[in-house]
Amino acid sequence: MLPVLLVTIDNTVLNFALPSIAAELQPGPAMQLWLIDAYPLVLCSLLVAGGNFGDRFGRRRTLMIGLTGFAIASLGAALAPTAELLLVGRVLTGVFGAVILPATHSLLRNMFHVRAERRLAIAIWSTGFAAGAAIGPILGGWLVSIAGWPAVFLIAVPFAVVLLPAAPLLVSESRDPEPGPLDSLSILLSALTLAPLVAAIKHAADGGPDALSGALAVIGIAAGALFVRRMLTVTNPMLDLRLLRRSGFTGPILVNLVSIASLTGFLFFAAQHLQLVARLSALEAAWLLAPGALANIIAGLAVVKLVKVMRPSTAIAAGLLCSAAAYLLTAITSGSPVVAAICLAYILIGIGVGSAETLAGDMLMANIAPDKAGAASAMSETAYELGTVLGVTVFGGILTATYRSALVLPDGLTQVQADAARATLSGAHATAGALPATTADALMTAAGAAFDSGVLTTSTIGAVLMAAAATLALTTLRRETA
Repeated sequence: MLPVLLVTIDNTVLNFALPSIAAELQPGPAMQLWLIDAYPLVLCSLLVAGGNFGDRFGRRRTLMIGLTGFAIASLGAALAPTAELLLVGRVLTGVFGAVILPATHSLLRNMFHVRAERRLAIAIWSTGFAAGAAIGPILGGWLVSIAGWPAVFLIAVPFAVVLLPAAPLLVSESRDPEPGPLDSLSILLSALTLAPLVAAIKHAADGGPDALSGALAVIGIAAGALFVRRMLTVTNPMLDLRLLRRSGFTGPILVNLVSIASLTGFLFFAAQHLQLVARLSALEAAWLLAPGALANIIAGLAVVKLVKVMRPSTAIAAGLLCSAAAYLLTAITSGSPVVAAICLAYILIGIGVGSAETLAGDMLMANIAPDKAGAASAMSETAYELGTVLGVTVFGGILTATYRSALVLPDGLTQVQADAARATLSGAHATAGALPATTADALMTAAGAAFDSGVLTTSTIGAVLMAAAATLALTTLRRETA
């Protein structure tokens, strides 16, 4: 669970560090989104390859290699003097994270063969998986407040110091006894499918559809078609796509995607509202979200008992409806003092994601053979990372577009200041620091109102999507049993 915590904390730890990074390194609005998205984008693109390497060369071995590289890359990110070098560090941590995650999930499948024991193990693993994303902002806010933004990357070092000597003693090695030949072309096609598609969605969300986003989408779709054809025709495919015919396999993958999208999409605007609209410090804002992280952990463990008296599909749907309720609460209270509402909404999302992720992970593992656990786990975690990217990109893109259209700037701003204020809420905040007090207050009031109008739109869409996902889970997974 420790490497899972490390990798997933990095998904969301920048939420509260981003304002500090923006103030010190001066990244533009597009670079700010890339600093958040680059890590899950690379992770998402390479998870299939990482899972295949674990199946082939040994999951414990690849876990230890990934941990070493992750710690070194994180140290480089902490020392980065520019936003561009920080982005390089985020990319490299994504590469090594793609080696770590599938190994952790597939090791459980091969260490616990009894369904009840495996469900509890996966519940603990899923708790680390979802709680890492929930704890990330809290840990990030605390570290930023006491040591500055580079500290959020240094947490990888103590993790590695503990894990590298302990893994050979506590974790048993496993691999696929008949992995087949190394399929470099399939690995390349899997990366060329995911990376361009996610980049196209991100680019379109940030600046609207254009020739670049269209070209990226075409590349991704073409590579995806070739990848699917290859997986269905080669003798020993690195990824058995026929598994997708099983609702008990495909359903949990979709649950992973929408659950984490609800979490990261919410955190994207919650962190900014608490710091830049409510004017709280990073630490104060982080502690307001602590109950949600605790709810995530409790729900992930409690749902193991709950499925003894409730069908898994019902419990998963109930978790997704909790996320829908969180977005609905945020939409209803947008435009008013919503600090308490954000705290309560995050508790609801913590309950929803914690319960849904645990059951989805157990259901997925029950539908695969132990020897292919790495590649199959990679499919699930690809959905998780894709959800992380989509949560920030889609929700963030909608929020940014609404903010820009709703912002009414006060008089007295230069063109440069107006452009910076329109770009992002943090840009408006930075611009206000160089203005006279009266104009600065007017700008921040207008920016806060525009931002909250974006929150209303984003939250309404989020509530509808989560309710639709709950309905889908209830209907497609109804035959799955505990």
